Amino acid sequence: MKVDGHLTPDWQLIPDHVKKMEAQGFDGVGTAEMNHDPFMPLLLAAEHSEKIELQTGIAVAFARSPMILANLGHDLNAYSKGRFTMGLGSQIRPHITKRFSMPWGAPAPQMKELVQAMRAIWANWYNGEALRFEGKYYNHTLMTPAFTPENTEFGAPKVTLAAVGPVMTEVAGEVADGLIIHPFSNEKYIREVTLPALDRGLAKSGRSREDFEIAYTPFIISGKDEETFEKEKAGIKGRISFYGSTPAYKNVLGVHGWGEMQIELNKMSKEGKWAEMSELVTDDMLNVFGVMGEPDSIVAEIKSRYGDIVDRTSGGFGFVDNEKRQEMIAELRA
Repeated sequence: MKVDGHLTPDWQLIPDHVKKMEAQGFDGVGTAEMNHDPFMPLLLAAEHSEKIELQTGIAVAFARSPMILANLGHDLNAYSKGRFTMGLGSQIRPHITKRFSMPWGAPAPQMKELVQAMRAIWANWYNGEALRFEGKYYNHTLMTPAFTPENTEFGAPKVTLAAVGPVMTEVAGEVADGLIIHPFSNEKYIREVTLPALDRGLAKSGRSREDFEIAYTPFIISGKDEETFEKEKAGIKGRISFYGSTPAYKNVLGVHGWGEMQIELNKMSKEGKWAEMSELVTDDMLNVFGVMGEPDSIVAEIKSRYGDIVDRTSGGFGFVDNEKRQEMIAELRA
C-alpha cells in the first residue's frame, strides 16, 4: 500500500515541506481544490523533489475545459518527469453553477466525455493523431503546430476520478487510471456498491483490477492523549454530519439503515444548525466511517479492513510525533 500526504497550502513553506515528506518515506503528495488553486503548488513541489509522486486530489473537473486540463496535466507531468497524476472530481451542482459559473450537465456522462476529450487531445500531441473529438458536452477539432507542446518525452499523466455513487464509479473504471474513494464511505458500502460498479466499468474497457489503482483514506480518530482524542473525535463528527447532509450521499448511509438521517441532516444544514448536526453522529457511526482507537492500533485496523482493496492511502497522522509517523508509514507500506 502506497502512502501519501497533503502538501502545505503555504507556498512559502512548500520547498522545505516536500523535501521533508520525501525524506520521511511518503510515496506521494497531493493538493485539494479548497481555498487555493490545486495545480500551481505542485510546480513548486516538483522543483524541490526528485522521486515523490504529485497529484491533485482533487481538482474540480467541470470548472475547466478539457483543453485547459490537458495543458495543465501535460506541463506538470513534463516538468516533473512523469510524476504527475491528475485527480479529478465533479463537485456538486450549486458549486459548479453558483461558485464557478459554469454549466452543469449529467455528471457521470459529462465526466466520461471530459476524460475522453483530454485523451483525444493528448493523442494528438503525443501520437500525431488527428484531433476530431465531437461529443455532447465538448468539441475539440482544431489544433495547429503553434499550440502543440514540444516537450512530449514523458507522455500523458495518469488520470484518476473521485466517485461516491455507482454510476460515476463505473465511469472511473471505464475511462480512468484510478479511483479516489471519498472519505465519506465505509467498508460495507465499498464492498457491496463501489467494487461491483468498478468491475462493470473495467469490463467495458477490457481491463482488470491489476491495471487500476484505488485510493482511499478513512476518517482517523486517535490521539496521543485524551484531550487530543476528543478533539479529533469532535472534528470527524462534524465532517461526517456535513457530508451526510448531501443528498447524493444518502445511499452511503443507507447501506447501514441510516438513510433517514440524511434527510434530517440536510434539513438542519439549511437551518444553519451545524453544531447540532454533529450531535447526531454516534460512536457506532464513527466506527463504521472511521478507524478509531489508540495510535498503535490504527495501521493494523486499516490493513485489516481495507488491505485487500486499497492501493494507496493517506498517512498524515497528525496525532503522533515525527518518529512514530514514520513507523506507521513503513508499516502501511510493508
